[in-house]
Amino acid sequence: MTDFEQFRVGLTGYCYRMLGATLEAEDAVQETFLRGWRNLDRQHGNLKSWLYAIATNVCFDMLRSAQRRAVVMDISEPSAPGTPLGVPLPETVWVQPIPDNRVLDPAELVTKRESIRLAFVAALQYLPPKQRAVLILREVLAWKADEVATLLETSVASVNSALQRARTTLATRPTATPIDREDEELLARYMKAFTSYDLDTLVTLLHQDATMTMPPFTWWMRGRDNLMGALRGAGTESTCQISTFVPALRANGLPAYGQYLDGEPFALQVFEISAGLIVGSTTYLQAKELFPIFGLSER
Repeated sequence: MTDFEQFRVGLTGYCYRMLGATLEAEDAVQETFLRGWRNLDRQHGNLKSWLYAIATNVCFDMLRSAQRRAVVMDISEPSAPGTPLGVPLPETVWVQPIPDNRVLDPAELVTKRESIRLAFVAALQYLPPKQRAVLILREVLAWKADEVATLLETSVASVNSALQRARTTLATRPTATPIDREDEELLARYMKAFTSYDLDTLVTLLHQDATMTMPPFTWWMRGRDNLMGALRGAGTESTCQISTFVPALRANGLPAYGQYLDGEPFALQVFEISAGLIVGSTTYLQAKELFPIFGLSER
């Protein structure tokens, strides 16, 4: 029996980078396997290459009717303290987080984490589908130019040209935030200060240019002083004091925690850390959908 499952993690990572959406990537892999089983009698040569070719066509089909997914910095200017959250945008607008272990094999967890950073995945969404596929296959998955040409049924010259155009486009986009190794002590201090509403300690843990975002709202904030201003807002103290944080599976190479309010799921928080300070936090409010994916319980 042909074993497609051995390729699930790699294909999920490929489809996630192509589509920028967790559930859509998993749907794309399921459709890839379905098409593979239906056409198994036509399979010749390398099984892995054949499945990636099917997955590429599945992603191309899905992208024809999809809008480009983004992170909040691509959509709006930073907000000032006191600015209301506004109206949430549909889930289809946003690049979604994904657990590392769904898209990276254990041997890749360190070497390829940068390739699933949210900023990098969001930058990929600016590329046309073919350039996106070429760049992922060549630069992330380390396929040879002739292998990509065969997969896309094109020439090596066309692959090299698409790769060069993709590199040029990505050079104009922020694709990564410098990240040191996870500092568990720093995050423990942050959670303790947050839940006790100890703003004097909290301010010492944030980088002066730290950012905070809250999908599905376009509201976001930059700068330690602005963030502290927001935390001093009405009702914030009570929210902090009924919060509990539980470690979740790592998200896009970053430490993630489930935030509960009075024991009820509230948000998935993903943190970026550099030089011993928190440089960014993203609060995903779709707790109902995200908690099961990231190994978090309902209470």
